[in-house]
This record gives sequence, C-alpha cells and structure tokens, in this order.
Amino acid sequence: MLRKILILLALALTQSGFAQGTTSPYSFFGIGTLNFRGTIENRSMGGMSTYSESMHLNLQNPAGLAQLKLVNYSIAGSHKFNTLTTTQESQRATTTTLDYLAIGIPMGKFGGAFGLLPLTTSGYKLENVDGISTTQYTGSGGMNKVFLGLGYEVNKNLSIGFDANYNFGKIENNAVSFQEEIQLGTQEMNQSDLLGFSLNLGAQYQYFFANKLKGTLGLHYTPETNFVSENQRTIATVLLLPNGNTSPVDSRDITLANTDFTYPSQLTVGAGLGKERSWFLGGEITTQKTSNLSNRTVTLDNVFFEDATKYRVGGFFIPDYNSFNNVLNRVVYRGGFRFEETGININGNSIKEFGISFGLGFNLGRSFSNLNLGVELGKRGTKNNGLVEESFVNIFMGLSLNDKWFEKRLYD
Repeated sequence: MLRKILILLALALTQSGFAQGTTSPYSFFGIGTLNFRGTIENRSMGGMSTYSESMHLNLQNPAGLAQLKLVNYSIAGSHKFNTLTTTQESQRATTTTLDYLAIGIPMGKFGGAFGLLPLTTSGYKLENVDGISTTQYTGSGGMNKVFLGLGYEVNKNLSIGFDANYNFGKIENNAVSFQEEIQLGTQEMNQSDLLGFSLNLGAQYQYFFANKLKGTLGLHYTPETNFVSENQRTIATVLLLPNGNTSPVDSRDITLANTDFTYPSQLTVGAGLGKERSWFLGGEITTQKTSNLSNRTVTLDNVFFEDATKYRVGGFFIPDYNSFNNVLNRVVYRGGFRFEETGININGNSIKEFGISFGLGFNLGRSFSNLNLGVELGKRGTKNNGLVEESFVNIFMGLSLNDKWFEKRLYD
C-alpha cells in the first residue's frame, strides 16, 4: 500500500515556531521527525557533541556544563529549503524555526543550564491512490522540551552531569477518503496530546598531553521512558468542494483511552583531539532503540521501526585566537559530516540520511560573545519503490552572549 502513498500532493507549507519546523513526508511516522538537540556550534561540526568549552553551551552532553566560566545566553533559528522528489514529480517547500532558547550559569565546580527546544516535528501532506479510492493524509505539530541541566567537575579531567526534561506537545493527523463518482467521503481526525518526563545523563573525560594537546572522551545516555498520550478522534462525513477543500456534513466524537507511548533510549559515545582555542577534530556514534516505536493512529503492514544509528565527524580551526589586527584570524571555521540510519523501514527500504555542514563563528567586538552562522546540505530517503527523496539546505544562525554575574567592580 505505502509504495503508492508517498506521492506528494503539495508540501508548500511554511511553518514557524517550536515543533512546527518540517515539511517531511517521513514525519508521518511515529511522533514525527526527531530534531537535532544541540547548538549551532555543534551542528556546524556535523552535530558532534564531544567538544565542550568555557564560553559555549553544550545542550547534548550535560557534563560539558561544568566547564562554563561565564553566564551564557544562547538563541538560534534556522531556515530550511526542502526539495521533495519522486519518480513522477518534484515539489519545493520552506520552513523557518526557532531552534532553542537557553541560559547557562557557572557555579564554581558546578555549571547549570535551563531552556526550551523542540524535540520532534510533524508536517506532511500525502496522497494514496488505490484503484478508484483516494486517501489524503495531513499532519502537523510536534513535541517540545523544557530542560534543567547540571554539570559537576569531579576533577580537572572528569566531569559528569544530567538533564531533567519535561516534554510536551500536540500532534494532529487527518485522513480523508473518497471514491470516484461518489460525492461524499469520510474523514478521520486524530489528536494526541503528549507529555512526560525524561533524563539525559552525561560524562566527559579530558586528558592533557605535554605538548598542549587535549584528548576528550564523551558519553551521554537517555534512558527509555514512557510519555502519556491523551487521544481524541473525530469521524465525519464530508463533501469535497471544487477547490479541493472539504466541508463536514455530520460528525461524531469517538472516545479513546489514554495510552503510554514509548520514547526510545539513546546512547552516544565520542572521542576527539585538539589544542585549546586553536583546533579540534573528533567523531562519535549514536545508537537509538527506535525499534520500540510504533505508529500511534495508523497501522501499516509494510512499515516498521528498526534501531537507528548515527555517525558524526567534525571539528573546528582558529588561525590565531589572540590576533587583534586581523579579524579573519579570530574567526572560528567549523565543518563536519553525518550519516544516519533513521530507524524507519518502508517496503524493505531502510531510510537513510546524510549531511555536510560548514560554519563560521565571529567575535562581537572585544567581548567574549559571538555570532555563529552555518549551512548544511543533505539528503534523506530514496525514490525507489514509490518513496520520496528529500534534498535540503539548512541555513542557521545563533547568538552566544556571555556575561559575568556577581562580579565586584573596583573604582579608583
């Protein structure tokens, strides 16, 4: 069935805001597309979370918060150009999103942070033609998380940390079915209000070599948790209008029980080598038990979830951090690559994704604050077996503003 489903009608949806940042047909499955949960700095290095330092937040590994030396305010947004292609047609779509808001606070050997960022997004418009019957699928929404993190420096080499997260959101899925030469059709509208708590545990070990090189090992783990799904369903008879919209003739609400929805565990392990304020190169691997996911409202025989794996390599280079005569020498040049097995299998095709990213970091005057810009080019999916291949360009921008609190001022 689904080899015919992923024929795109029109994905020219422009959405903005938290949990509204996708036009991917693959967000039809599960609780939507899992979002990148790090900063622009990390995203520009292939999404790698291994590197942490004193003037930037690490939103992926809470152990990195222990390295903060200044109060940090971080905000970022992105704009995505998406081209969706089948063997029959091609469509383009754009989305603009606010990616995160966060504040980090140093507290001696401790470092804390809190903020808000999107967890998953859903946004699609699909059509399945099966003989004389046509079904249109639309969906929107997603989940966000509010987090409170704490890192602790055990000694100069080892730090540990945790994030406590409150996850919440709403996902809406609609299906409208018509048959040829029949004026009326049926509509099923499903809404799930999702909420639940989760933890993220992290550790980071740094080894300082005699030649000023620093090796870093990082690990963070999110245990499996259950979210509560408060479900609603409405069944309606609808009239298809000439402009393609529908008008309800009658409807009734169906009582559905609340259910538990499993959010899969995730483990990331990484390593890297670099020189402080000069260069860094590292890599990491992430495994996620997405085989425990399921579709909430639609059961499809030829779709199943398998465990996901992500590979990331990235780093940065600063020509001369202490240069005050040449601004370009203080620019942070970032780059990276990622390859992901997303965990979705359709008609025997494991959906894969890859991306290449580049970024620049600019100091704002003589302060420790900076402006970070980045771009990512990538692909997801395949055109085989009637599926959709996505080609995307992500442009992102973030501010990392640093300040000192509780500092005594000295006057002459």
